[in-house]
Amino acid sequence: MLKLNFAAIAVAVALSGSALAQSSDQRGACKADYDKFCAGIAPGGGRIVACLNGKRDQLSDSCKKALDSRKQ
Repeated sequence: MLKLNFAAIAVAVALSGSALAQSSDQRGACKADYDKFCAGIAPGGGRIVACLNGKRDQLSDSCKKALDSRKQ
């Protein structure tokens, strides 16, 4: 289950055109926030990113930065 959660976050947060350009720190930046706020969200269709953005005021600074870098 933990591997699935990490994979979902890695895919949702790290893919911004080129997953290879993202560091492992960026891929893991939202893991704790995902586990806390969005663990029940199924991956795909941008649902995890939407969930995290919906909780943006409660996210860690590192997760906010990872989400912002995804938009660039």
